[in-house]
Amino acid sequence: MEKLKGKLLYGQSGGPTSVINSSAYGVIKEALENQDIIEECLVMKHGIQGALNEDFIFINKQDEENIELLKHSPGSAFGSVRYKMEDYNDDDTDYVRLLYIFQKYNIRYFLYNGGNDSMDTCDRISEYMKHVGYDVRIIGVPKTIDNDLPFTDHTPGYGSAAKFIINTIMEVSYDMLAYPKGKVTIVEIMGRHAGWLTAAAYVATKNGYGPDLIYLPEVPFSIEKFKKDVRKVYDKKQQCLVAVSEGLSNKEGVFLSSSSALKDAFGHFQLGGVSSKLAQIINNEMRISSRNIELGTTQRSAAHLQSLTDVNEAIMVGKAAVKFAIKGESGVMVTIDRVSSSPYKVKFGKQPLSMIANKEKTMPVSMINKEGNGITDEFLTYIMPLIQGENTPKYKNGVQQFSKMKNGISKGN
Repeated sequence: MEKLKGKLLYGQSGGPTSVINSSAYGVIKEALENQDIIEECLVMKHGIQGALNEDFIFINKQDEENIELLKHSPGSAFGSVRYKMEDYNDDDTDYVRLLYIFQKYNIRYFLYNGGNDSMDTCDRISEYMKHVGYDVRIIGVPKTIDNDLPFTDHTPGYGSAAKFIINTIMEVSYDMLAYPKGKVTIVEIMGRHAGWLTAAAYVATKNGYGPDLIYLPEVPFSIEKFKKDVRKVYDKKQQCLVAVSEGLSNKEGVFLSSSSALKDAFGHFQLGGVSSKLAQIINNEMRISSRNIELGTTQRSAAHLQSLTDVNEAIMVGKAAVKFAIKGESGVMVTIDRVSSSPYKVKFGKQPLSMIANKEKTMPVSMINKEGNGITDEFLTYIMPLIQGENTPKYKNGVQQFSKMKNGISKGN
C-alpha cells in the first residue's frame, strides 16, 4: 500500500482518566518517530469542538519535558468535551466544516481518545469521510474508568481508578476500627450501568479491610433487602461498610437517585446522591447512625495512585493507534486482548467502530454472588494484574508536577 503522507490530528473526549494523557504521550511519541509519513502532529483543544473551531496545539518535539510529564498528569491535558454530532444525512453542517479543516491542513490521520460516545463520534466521521471520498485514516483510542467498552478485555483508566478505590476504601475501613461501636458507612462509586469500579472494592475486602456489602447496577436493587443485609452485618459487627454504584436502579430500571433532571449531549442523566439517600434510610428507618462518602471525581483524577500496568498499556494503545493508521487501517478502535492472566500478557488488536459505538459491557453474572450483594473470586483473576506497579509521581518541593502542554501554541481562524 502506498504511504499516505499528511498531518495527524489527535483529541480527547468524554470523562477524563488518570492515564488518558499517557495515551496522548504514546500517540505523540509514535507520530514523531514517523515524520517521513506524519508531517506534523496537531492536538485539538476540547475534543471535536476544537477541530470544528480550528483551535489546535502544534506539537513541538523540543518540548520534551512537558511531553514526558503527560505520563504523570491526570485529567485531559488538552481539554475534553461532550459534543454529539448529528447523523450527516440529517444535518451535515459539522461534517462539511470538518472536511474543510482536514483539507486545509492536509489532515490524513484522525485519532480520537474516548469512551462509548467518543467511538460513536469517530464512527460517524469515518462514515462521512468515506461517503465524500476523502482519504483519512480514523482510529479510536479507548479510555474509560467505567471499563464498559465491548470487545476489549479492559480499558485504559480502569486499572488506576480501581487501584484508588481499593486503597481508599481500605483506609476508610481501617479508620472505622477506631471505635467499639461504629456507624454504617456507605461509599458511592462511579458506574452508571456497569459495576466494574464498584466491584474493585472486593479486593479491599479480600485483604482484610473492605466492604461487607457491595451493590452493582447489574442487579436490580431492593431497599427492603438492603435493610435486611445491613441489619444482619451490623448486629454481628456493630458496624457495616457498604460500597454502592451510583447507577443503582430498581427492577423497573428507575435510578435510585439522580442529582438533577439535566442530561448531557448524549442523553445521559447526571447521577449522584445514592449514598446520601441510603444513609438517610438507615438513619430514619433503622435508627442506626450512618455516614455517606462520595468518591466523586477523585477516583478518575488520582494520578498519585496510578497503576503502572495501566500507564504502560495506555501508552501502548496510543502507539498502536498510530501504527494501525500508518498501515492503512481506518474505522477501527484499538483493543487490549488478554493472552493470559498468569503470567499476565496482552496483545493489541482492533475492532470496527460500528461494533463498539454506544454499546456497553457489564459485569458477568459469574462475577456477582448469588445474593446480589457481593463479588466472587473469579473477579480477582481478572482485576489483579490491572492494578500492579506504581508510576511514581514527579515531585518538586513536595508538589506533583503536571504537563503544561495545554498552554502551548494555538493557531486558528
